[in-house]
Amino acid sequence: MAVVRNPHSRQIDVVGAGINATDTIIRLPHFPAPDSKVQVTSTNVLPGGQVATAMVACAQWGLRTRYIGKIGSDDAGKLQKQAVQAAGVEAHWITVDSARSQSAFILVDETTGERTVLWVREPAIALRADDIKRDWFREARLLLVDGHDTAAATQAARWAREEGMMVVGDFDNRYPGVEELLEFIDFPVTSHDFPERLTAEKDLLKAVPKIYSRYKFELICATLGRMGALAWDGHRFFLCPGFRIDAADTTGAGDVFHGAFLYGLLKEWKPEGILEFSCAAAALNCQALGARGHIASLEEIQSLRRSGARSELAYEPQQLLEAARHATAGAEIRP
Repeated sequence: MAVVRNPHSRQIDVVGAGINATDTIIRLPHFPAPDSKVQVTSTNVLPGGQVATAMVACAQWGLRTRYIGKIGSDDAGKLQKQAVQAAGVEAHWITVDSARSQSAFILVDETTGERTVLWVREPAIALRADDIKRDWFREARLLLVDGHDTAAATQAARWAREEGMMVVGDFDNRYPGVEELLEFIDFPVTSHDFPERLTAEKDLLKAVPKIYSRYKFELICATLGRMGALAWDGHRFFLCPGFRIDAADTTGAGDVFHGAFLYGLLKEWKPEGILEFSCAAAALNCQALGARGHIASLEEIQSLRRSGARSELAYEPQQLLEAARHATAGAEIRP
C-alpha cells in the first residue's frame, strides 16, 4: 500500500483543516425520558471538534502538526486557541468578529458513557475556500479534512495533491459537494452510516467496495463504534474488533481514531496495524470526559493492543471472504 509521496523532507508531518468546537459535557445518571426531570451529575466546558482534536492527538504522539480553523471572537474561540497552542500545534486561525464559535452541549449517560450531541454553528463560522491560503498546505506530508465545509476542504485537498501530499478525509454525513471532495481523497475514514447515505446500499460490505470502485482510493475505512473498524483495499477486507473498556464518555472517540489513523499512515504500517492502533487509542480516550479526555501515550496504547479484551466480531471471516469475492468479481466484469 502506497503511503506518502516524498515524505521525509517535509517540515510538517500532518496538517488538518476543519472543525473545532467547545463542548459543554453534561453528565447524567441516565438519559432523560420525555417530560421528565434529571439531576445533573456534573458539567465541564472542554475543547473538542473533529480535526482540531485529531491534530492535538498527533502532536501528543510526537508528530509535527499544523491546524487551520475558524472561530468567533468569543471566549469559546479563545479556549480553542489556548488548547491548540498548549498542545504544541502550529495554528492558522480565521477569526470572525462578533460571531459565536461552534459549540455543543453533550449529554453523557454515566452508566454507559454513551453521548448525545446537541450542537450549534453559525453560518459565519463555516470555513470558506477563500479563507485558506495555499502556503498553509506546503511542506507537509499528509492532510486531514472533514466533510463539513466541502468547498474549503476540496480546495485544500486539491492543493495537497498538487504538493505531493496524501489526503485523509473524515466523513460522517452526506454534505453538499462531498462527491467532488471525494475525488481528492486517498484514505476516507467514514462513520458506519456514511456509506449507506452515499450509495443507498444498506449492506456495509457492499457499500464500502462500491464507493472504493467509484473513487479509486488507496484504502477506505468505516468505523463501527465499540465493535472496531472495517477497511477495504480493493482486494480484501480488514476487520479490527474494538477494545472492551469501562467508558466514561465516548465523545471524541472517532476524532482520536482519525488522529491515530494518520499516525499509522505516517509510520507506514500495514492496514491491520493502523486499525488496531486506532481502535486502541479511541477506546482509551473514552476513559475520561471530553473529546480529548484521555489521549493516551504510545506506551499505553501498545499495552492495550497486547493485552486488552476485545469486542465480538462485527462480521465472521467467511462473510468477509464472500463479500470480497463478490466485490472483486463485480470489478472484474466492469468495462
